[in-house]
Amino acid sequence: MSPLLGLRPELQDTCTSLGLMLSVVRQQLHRPVAHAFVLEFLATFQLCCCTHELQLLSEQHPAHPTWTLTLVYFFSLVHGLTLVGTFSNPCGVMMQMMLGGMSPETGAVRLLAQLVSALCSRYCTSALWNLGLTQYHVSERSFACKNPIQVDLFKAVITEAVCSFLFHSALLHFQEVRTKLRIHLLAALITFLVYAGGSLTGAVFNPALALSLHFMCFDEAFPQFFIVYWLAPSLGILLMILMFSFFLPWLHNNHTINKKE
Repeated sequence: MSPLLGLRPELQDTCTSLGLMLSVVRQQLHRPVAHAFVLEFLATFQLCCCTHELQLLSEQHPAHPTWTLTLVYFFSLVHGLTLVGTFSNPCGVMMQMMLGGMSPETGAVRLLAQLVSALCSRYCTSALWNLGLTQYHVSERSFACKNPIQVDLFKAVITEAVCSFLFHSALLHFQEVRTKLRIHLLAALITFLVYAGGSLTGAVFNPALALSLHFMCFDEAFPQFFIVYWLAPSLGILLMILMFSFFLPWLHNNHTINKKE
C-alpha cells in the first residue's frame, strides 16, 4: 500500500507534485557530457517543468504564501546545484555575449535550445497533467491564458527590468563567492524577487520561462507580453552592463582625476 494513502487528499496532491518536480531533477543529476544545445535544452526543461508545478501549487494554496516561497527557495537551490554550466535564461546568454564571454555562434545555439525546450516542457507538462495524477492536474489548465500582469504596462516593464537587473547583477558579482554560499545567496534573492514582484507580473525575468508559462497569452496579446517578458528583462541586462562596465568606471576615473588635481 502506498504510504501516501494515509495522508489527507490535499497533502497527497502536494506530494505528487513535488515528486514530479524531483523526478525531472533526478534525471539531470546523471546527464552525460554532451553538446551545449542538449545541456541547455535539459536545463531549461527542468526549470520550466518545475515552475509549472510550483505555479500550480501556489494557486491551490493562496492562503499560505510562505509555503510557496519556501518551495521557491528550495528548488532554486536544487537548480543551482544541478544546472551548473548552463543558463536556462536567454538574458544570461545575452549578458555573456555582450561581455565577450561567449561567441555569437554558441549563444545562438543556447538561445535556440532554450526556446525549443520552453515549448516542449509546456506540452510535456500538459501530457503529465492529463494523466490526472491529482485532482489539480487538468490538461486544459495549461493551455488557458491567465494574465499574470496586474498593473499597467509601464509598471510591469519596470518590475521585470528591475528584477532582471538585480538578479543578473548578483549573478555577475557573486562569481568569486564560494559555490555553496553563492547558491544560497542567489536562491534567497530569487525568493525575495518573487515575493516583491510576484503579485505584479509574476516576477519571471526569464523570456524562455515566460514563453512556457504564458504561451497562450503571447498568442492573444503578443505586443504586451513581448514588451513585458522579453524586452523588459533584456533592458535590465543592458542597463546593468552599461552601469558596471561603463558608467561606474567612468565615474571612478573622473573622481580619481579630480582628487589628483
